Amino acid sequence: MSDLSVRQNFKIEISQPDPEINLGKAALLIAQTEYPNLDINDYLESVSKMAEQLRDRLPENRYPLKTVQTINRYLYEELGFSGNKNDYYDRRNSFFNDVLERRVGIPITLSLVYLEIAKHLDFPMVGIGMPGHFLIRPQFEDVGIFVDAFNQGEVLFPQDCEDILSRIYQRPVTLKSEFLQPIDKHSFLARMLNNLKGIYFNQSQFEKALEIIEWLLLLFPESPQERRDRGLISYQIGNFNQAVQDLKFYLNALPQAPDAVTLQQLLLQMQMTLNQE
Repeated sequence: MSDLSVRQNFKIEISQPDPEINLGKAALLIAQTEYPNLDINDYLESVSKMAEQLRDRLPENRYPLKTVQTINRYLYEELGFSGNKNDYYDRRNSFFNDVLERRVGIPITLSLVYLEIAKHLDFPMVGIGMPGHFLIRPQFEDVGIFVDAFNQGEVLFPQDCEDILSRIYQRPVTLKSEFLQPIDKHSFLARMLNNLKGIYFNQSQFEKALEIIEWLLLLFPESPQERRDRGLISYQIGNFNQAVQDLKFYLNALPQAPDAVTLQQLLLQMQMTLNQE
């Protein structure tokens, strides 16, 4: 399948109302950037089969904590899913098909496995976009617990979440209520894509990073930050016309941005170069 048609399919999927977006399918469309011949339906069916194997083991009363514990035993003890702590930045951790096959991943992709299985079990759960570490929680009023899919489905309380943030940032962090709010599916997919963008950029795979930014712009077409990043990568690969266009967009949208002066100097440098051609 061509990159254009895959992106078009992704655009169609994310154009639906948020509750109707199939996160698993959207994530597998992202994976087709790396695996063009990937059969999406095969992987969706594999998730469905996992849920079916688990269904009869669920407690009859379906209390959230007991249900989470049952899912945890199946995913982590029986199937062997785990967080990839030894090679966190392996790009395969960000592709849903690889995570399902290898049974290792990062917080957001392991959360996706969990969420998709829970969806099939009619056990509603939501993603929690906590800074630095993605969590999930049962979607029940005042449930009060969170699940860390990266760490064997560990059940957390708000104080535990604050402790995690303090460890991540290596200083005391006060938990704010907005840190534990559910995120919509566009934001979920953007977080997956941003992980990939960072990996490709750090590996100087600028063309791949640029491709991921185009997907991010499908989610948030007017994002100044994505336009800035596209401009900077376009500059790196010598596409000054695109870089100038995007950096102008960013500076017009955020004239007081901390990097505005630096980018204005870069913009001036490119414009001088273009005028000499």
